[in-house]
Amino acid sequence: LWLLLITSVMSTKKRTFRKFSYRGIDLDKLLDVTPEEFTDLVRSRVRRKFKRGVDRKPAALLKKLRKAKQNCGDQEKPECIKTHLRNMIVVPEMIGSVVGIYNGKTFNQVEIRADMVGHYLGEFSITYKPVRHGRPGIGATNSSRFIPLK
Repeated sequence: LWLLLITSVMSTKKRTFRKFSYRGIDLDKLLDVTPEEFTDLVRSRVRRKFKRGVDRKPAALLKKLRKAKQNCGDQEKPECIKTHLRNMIVVPEMIGSVVGIYNGKTFNQVEIRADMVGHYLGEFSITYKPVRHGRPGIGATNSSRFIPLK
């Protein structure tokens, strides 16, 4: 009897997805926000960077991303735009774009999602290879000299 009640309740309840909001503003409203209003929303370090003015290089990257979005069809990803600008801040206009972020060796392709807004591009392209701890090699300790060399 209990099992029937539980299964009937679970089948009628529809799964709801969490709606994205940045600092209390929904995604659709965030896309319509002016640059000045967006500057007021972000943290102080980013606010200071925007207050000091946008350079030519980030503006050129935004222009390329806009063009790539226009050239792609419906329901497909825009082409990847490569950049060395790891210190550029992700703005709402960039959501949905594909950016190749340089890590010092290669360009890592990253699709910009809504939860990346306000972060630096460099945060999404790791510059080092994480250490993989395994067995110690020869010369690691004094006891390792007694390991037979095949």
